[in-house]
Parts: sequence; structure tokens; C-alpha cells
Amino acid sequence: MKLTRRTFLRASALFGLLPSLSPRAWGATKGRASLARGDDADVLLWYRQPASAWIDALPLGNGRLGAMVHGGGKRGEPWQEYLSLNEDTLWSGYPRDGNNADAHNRLAAIRDAVLGRRDYHRGDVLCKAMQGRFAESYQPLANLKLALGHAHAVTGYRRELDIDRAVVTTRYTVEGVEYLREVFVSAPDRAIVLRLTASRPHAIDATIGLDSELQRSLEVLDDRRMQLTGKAASHIGGNGRPITPAPVERSEQAGEGMFFATVLRVAIDGGECTKRGDGLVVSGATAMTILLGAATGFRGALATPDLPLVEVAAAAWQSLDRASQLDYATLQTRHVSDHQNLFRRSSLRLGASPAKARATDERLEAFGKQADPSLLALYFNYGRYLLIASSRPGSQPANLQGIWNDLVRPPWSSNWTTNINLQMNYWLAHTCHLDECAEPLHDLVRTLSHTGERAARETYGLPGWVSHHNTDLWGAANPVGEGVGDPYWANWAMSGPWLCAHLYERYRFSGDRNFLRTRAYPVMKGAATFCLAWLVDNGAGRLTTCPSFSTENDFLAPDGKVAQTSAGCTMDMALMRQLFDDCIEAAQALGVDAGFAGRLAEAKAKLLPYQVGSFGQLQEWSVDFAESSPGQRHMSHLYPLFPGSEFTPRGTPALTRAARVSLERRLAHGGGATGWSRAWAIALWARLQDGDKAWESLVALIEHSTSQNLFDTLPVDEGPIFQIDGNFGATAAIAELLLQSHAGSIELLPALPRAWAEGEVAGLRARGGVTVGIRWRGGRAAFCTLVSDSGGTVSLRAPAAQRIAGIRVGGRSLEAVNLPDGEVSLAMEASHIYELHFT
Repeated sequence: MKLTRRTFLRASALFGLLPSLSPRAWGATKGRASLARGDDADVLLWYRQPASAWIDALPLGNGRLGAMVHGGGKRGEPWQEYLSLNEDTLWSGYPRDGNNADAHNRLAAIRDAVLGRRDYHRGDVLCKAMQGRFAESYQPLANLKLALGHAHAVTGYRRELDIDRAVVTTRYTVEGVEYLREVFVSAPDRAIVLRLTASRPHAIDATIGLDSELQRSLEVLDDRRMQLTGKAASHIGGNGRPITPAPVERSEQAGEGMFFATVLRVAIDGGECTKRGDGLVVSGATAMTILLGAATGFRGALATPDLPLVEVAAAAWQSLDRASQLDYATLQTRHVSDHQNLFRRSSLRLGASPAKARATDERLEAFGKQADPSLLALYFNYGRYLLIASSRPGSQPANLQGIWNDLVRPPWSSNWTTNINLQMNYWLAHTCHLDECAEPLHDLVRTLSHTGERAARETYGLPGWVSHHNTDLWGAANPVGEGVGDPYWANWAMSGPWLCAHLYERYRFSGDRNFLRTRAYPVMKGAATFCLAWLVDNGAGRLTTCPSFSTENDFLAPDGKVAQTSAGCTMDMALMRQLFDDCIEAAQALGVDAGFAGRLAEAKAKLLPYQVGSFGQLQEWSVDFAESSPGQRHMSHLYPLFPGSEFTPRGTPALTRAARVSLERRLAHGGGATGWSRAWAIALWARLQDGDKAWESLVALIEHSTSQNLFDTLPVDEGPIFQIDGNFGATAAIAELLLQSHAGSIELLPALPRAWAEGEVAGLRARGGVTVGIRWRGGRAAFCTLVSDSGGTVSLRAPAAQRIAGIRVGGRSLEAVNLPDGEVSLAMEASHIYELHFT
């Protein structure tokens, strides 16, 4: 039995119908409780005009290939089409040791300056002397240009992205002829597909061209095929900031920069296609299909990318030739089925949209004037869509811009910034039932555990592995900066423990011991080994870190001047506590390393304790320094609240109150001005169980940090910059408002905003492998379903001011076992649907 969303909604109005559904009908055999497509307002972005800039185009991707579809020419001509193309392994550079060979000689002097003399400024200077090479940059692949020979005005224009099908559609009419363009990027067939049809036979006249921002060569091979080849830069210097020009270094030496190829094949129905100059010309066709493929010389993060160009091009053609054996309908069917297997695992609806007839940019414009909670349902579903499009098994992880970039020198190199942004990209993966999409992150962490061993040894003279503020395709693990980077980002050495938390979260959600044994624990142990060696005595019997930074935030030293380097920042202590706890739990679960776990427990007991500062806030530094930037966008010291789980309102009320004060102070002084920072604030409000404050920040996110195509933005003087972490972070935060499981129990609607009076969510995941669906009306839970992957006993907590009134499974009622503090215990069998009713 296959449910559509509409039939589910009709049926679920009579809750008594649900027990008759078998577990297989709900996908319970795979741990799913998903809904199919519903109101278009929840899954459709649409516009009355083409994109006026790259940042407003519509994104498509299969994890490896990406396309930004403009729905018109670069100047907005609707009778043209412009696709900006990407391939996720096309980066500048090649594997090189970026460590500073003299760095370890500076460490003792830094510790003496900070811990002995309290000369924080000297610590800043010495930290710069430890910095190594900057990381490399993600690169644009090519551009497809399609121009149709329309001589008359266009009417009835509409472009849309259906995120349930992952298809961009553009339609319009010229002189009574309806033209339709469809674009998708297929994962099963590894190709970008563009289909153009006309309602009148032989009405399509078009020219097709390819170009690239990179060093390239274009060949029109015959009257159906084109090939664009080139070579990426050997190095793009600088720190990637958009206001700082970065030199582009090129090399003809094989392996110093990789070769790449973009290939194109055209099929037409009727008419003819001929080669002309540097393009193809189609005349009198009724329909045409363009297939695009790509390949690069990348052979792995630790291998020189010296694959010859002829082999790179052959690899691109091999994939495209296979795809060309299938007709368009088959290609689209395979693509949609593959996408929906992931996308339809979860779903959110927040009531009917009052602005359903409005285009998406019009809904954004009206959002502050007319309540439209359902726009947040679209935003949530779009965040899941973007992760599916930019991160698949075997691909690279989603970078600062997911998989989409049109610049040779992109903002912050469009690489992986590991002091918040990369991690935020994956906060949603497990809660939103997209475990596979996190595999590229796990692969990158494994690479860093190898390159990080060299960084630990060469930079600090220590065992284990370490990674710093950012990394690239080649697994750069050294402190970047080249002597000019600010230490509070360039020298920050705690990304390893944070990344390891994602590995252990994967185990918490899945219970997969094989993953824990073979993939997670060895990497976690290496990071913990470094941390044990990194800790030093603070002179009072406590263990601290030095040098230490609260990421990208500085303070006022005792002389009243700004400084960055200190010891024992709160985030360091939080990350180490979590890593040590996770390693201890993992060792116990696997029955290994009891001695190592004991050392971790001893060290954890000596770590600096959390402290409350003069304003009642959670202290950010081990000393209660005056803040130089009280509205700083980073909120690193609040890690124990989220994404960590050490602070909870019931378990640690005093520290949770102090964390709230810190958050309130940040936002009161202008924090949250970037999309990713605001997304973090929303997640923090969710963990504080204050849904209305979270809603205030969601409104701010939509009004100030969201572009027309719902991309998250970051403001700079030259105009807004796309940064995808805000999309992913806010999606994860919305899930946290509806379901939490970090504190040992499954909490239902723990922070529901009053603005979301009615709604339903399906397919959210709780730790322990439980899939949850909830429906609420009048701000109160009405019905809930739970499906467990493997069975076991769970603790449940009803929403505030409600209690669980009944539990049913397979048509029979169960006795609820009440626990202290209002929780209910439920023993679950695998793949059974448990239905909860509430007072």
C-alpha cells in the first residue's frame, strides 16, 4: 500500500484508521514513517521572472555534479537559459605539507607568555609564527549557454523548483507556442539533463555553447557533441576573504593542479543539429535533450591528481554514453525515484499558506507583514533537499556553498571551515533521517585523522591527530594563516574533537557497532590521544589548554587592549569533556581499551570547571575578561547547550540559566546578524525550550539573511554572499523545536512556537533508532507515532502541560509505565507502529 500525502491527511483526520495500516505501509521495516508530497507551498519555489544574479538561480545537484539554473540568460533574457556547473572534486592545488617546520619551537614560549607572564599580546605574536600554508579553493566547472531564436515578446513566464522531484521547470509562451524547459541532475545516471519542448512541431531554433572561468579548451567534436577541457590552478593564495584578492598560480606540470573535462551530447526530435564555430545550432526541432557530464583528475585526497587529460575526458564520456542509452522519460523516472527515496523520509507542514498564490520572492517580501508559518515548512524541506543535492555517499562533503560556486576566487575559498560551518552543515543529517548524506563528512574526518597526525607531530611535537580552522580537498590539517592570519581563527586547534562528535552521533542514532568499531572509535581515540597530550597543568592542579581561543572572538586584556590568545577557553573544555565521555562510552560498548578510558576519566575530572561571570553569563574564557565584541556572531562557549548535550534545563539548571544569559547578551548587542549565527541561536533557544524566542529568530533569519531562492546569506559591503550553513543549521533547529532526544528521553514538541498553532511532522529521528511522527492542533499534541529500528525500551516525555493518555500497537492498548519527573517508559518491538494519544 502506497500512501500519498493527501490520502494520509484525509485518513489521519480519523485517527482510528491508522491502526489498520501495516508497518510495511509506513515503511516501518526500514525505520521510516514518511509522508509523500502535500501542499505545493511546502515543496515548491516559483517565480515570475528569471534570476537576475547567480545567487538567485535555482540549485540542483546529485552530490557530485551541481547546476545553478537561471531560467534565463545572464542578463535575464527569458528566451535563453544559463546553467552554472560544478563538480565536487574540482579544486585548486594538490597534496602538500602545509605545516610550519619551526612551529613546535614556539609552543613553550607561548605557554610561558600566557600562563606565566599573562602577556596575551605576546601570545598573539608568537601564534602567528606557528602558522602554515593557506588551504586551497573550490572551483567552478563550466557554464552552459542556450539561446532560442524568439523574435517576439514572452508571456506567461514561470520558473520553479519542485524539491519533491528535484526538477527545475521554466515555461512561457511566444506567439501562441508554449515552451517548456526541464532540468535535473541525476544521481543514478551521473548526468545533468536539460529537456526543451514546444507545443507546436518544429518550433525550436537554438544555439548551444559551453565556456568556463578556468584555463580551458573547447572542441565541437561533431554535430551532436562538445567537449570543454582545462586545468585547475596549482594554488590560489590568500585567506579567501571576498575583500582580499588572492593570487592564482598556474603550472603546466602534471599533477600541479588537476585536469578536468565537461562533455555535452544533444539529441533532437525533428529538425537538425549542426556544428557552427564554437557551438551547436539546432533548427526546426520539436524537442531536444542535452546531456552533460564531467570528470576531473582527482585520485584521492592523499594522491597527486596527475591523471592525464585523455583519461579524464574518457571518464566523463563513459558516464555520459551510458546515460545517453536511456530515453528522457526513463532518465527522469530513475532520477525522481532516487531523490524521493531520501526526500520523502521526512516531511513538515505548518498549516495552509495564506500566500499560496504568491511567488516565493513575494512570500519573502510579505513575510514580516503577514504571518506565513508554512514558509518555514518550505524552508525546512528545502534544507533537507539541499543536503541531498550536495552530499551523497561517495561525494565530497557539502562545503561553504554546498556544491555550488561560480567564482575562481570564491568567498573564504568555498572550502570547509571547521570551527562551526562544516559541522553545522550536518546537524540535520540524523534528526532528519538522512544518515547516508553524512557519509562524506565521515570520510573527510578519516582523511584528517591521517593528515592530522603529521600536523600534530610537526606543529606541536605531540601524538594523535589534530586539525584546525579549515581544510580542503587535500585534507589540510595545519594552522593556516602564513603569519598574517588572526590567531583566534587560524590557530584554533579544536576541530578534531568537534568532528569526532559527529561520528559518535551517527552511532547514537543507529546503534551500528560495526561503524563504531571500524570507522568511529579509531579516529576518536586518535583525537583524544592528542588532547591528553595537549593539556597542561594551570599551576593550581587543573588541566587547561594553551594556546586557546574562543573561535573568532577576542577580549580586552588587563591593559585594555584587544587580545586573542589565552588558556582554557570554555569551548575547549566542553569539546574535550564530550570527546572523553564519548570515547569512554565507546570503549565500554566495544569491550576495549579499559586503561585508556581510565586515563580519559582521570583527565576529565581535572579539566577546568565551567564558570559564571559578572553578568550572570556563562564565562567564555577561563578569566572573566571584558568583551571587546559583545555582539560576536560566534557563540562557541554555548557548545555544551547545543550542539553538545551537557547542559539541559532539568539536569543542569544553573549552567543552563547562565547559557541563556549569554545568548540574550549576544543577541541584544547585535549577534545573529549572519544567517549561520542566527541558525545557531534558533537551535540554542530550542534547547532552552523557548519556542517563541526561537520563532523571533526564525523571523529575523527569513527577513534579513535569506535570498530570493531561499539561500542563506551573509552581509558584506559588496553585497550578500551565499553561505549554505545557515540553511542547514536552521533546518536542524526546526527539528529540535519539534523533537529532542539528547538528554536520554524522547521529548515531543519540547519548544513549539505559539505561532505554529497547527501542523504535523513525520520521519524525524530520535537517538536509539526511533522514527517519530507528530500531529498537533491548537498548540497541543493530538497524535504521535513511533517506530523503532531494533526494539528496546525508551523513555518518553509529553509536551508541556500534557500527558500521554494512551498507547496502542497493532490494535491493542498498552499500559504506560510512569517514571519520575513525568516521563513514561515504553518497551518497543522492532518495526511496530506505536500510537500515542494525549490529554
